[in-house]
Amino acid sequence: MQENTFGFAHLWASGDTISHGVAVILAIMSVISWYLVLAKAVDWWMMRRAARALTAFWSASSVGDGIALLKQAGANSPYAQLATQANGCNTDCEALTGRLASRFDPAEQMERALRQQLSTTQAGMENGLTLLATTGATAPFVGLLGTVWGIYHALLAIGLSGQAALENVAGPVGEALIMTAAGLAVALPAVFAYNAFTRANRVILADLDAFAHDLHAFFTVGKPFVANSAQIHPMRARVATEAA
Repeated sequence: MQENTFGFAHLWASGDTISHGVAVILAIMSVISWYLVLAKAVDWWMMRRAARALTAFWSASSVGDGIALLKQAGANSPYAQLATQANGCNTDCEALTGRLASRFDPAEQMERALRQQLSTTQAGMENGLTLLATTGATAPFVGLLGTVWGIYHALLAIGLSGQAALENVAGPVGEALIMTAAGLAVALPAVFAYNAFTRANRVILADLDAFAHDLHAFFTVGKPFVANSAQIHPMRARVATEAA
């Protein structure tokens, strides 16, 4: 039985700087994309776990206790960050007197703070997605470059040897096609992961937007946790004072 001398090992051994560079680039892209896939999967799982703590937040006896419950579900929970931002804006709204920000209506100050936090959270959630999209879009072409270069050298060597029979051409050409297969193997997981995480981010951001709307309603027009509204909600007390 004749031993098969063609394969990736033979391609690497007989390749030049360009073919080696293409293989190394594909390997780096694969490692980075799989790292991002695993990291994003962990982040998504943590966010879904944090989302389940919203019921406990609204069942808490105070805003501070509710924020503490959200942080128990995840130290970097975007829900906890939203609640912390809203509570901080609610507490510090009167300290803005004399500043440009004090010209905003109290409800607008709250909306501005929540919108800024949502934008920061969205930017963090989208980290790495551009690299996944780039990998999915460019890896097949990087592999194709390796294939074209490999076929060129294979045909050149066959032409110089003068042996252009089919059995002499099929091996080197088929070997060069390994690079195209490698490019597709790198690109397909990146594309699937990009689409999956883009949809997951849309779902989470919609949930965060609804939570931000609830926080805005609670701190501006909602019913306080305790009877002393002026003490717990200085923003509502300020509105009441201005109305009087």
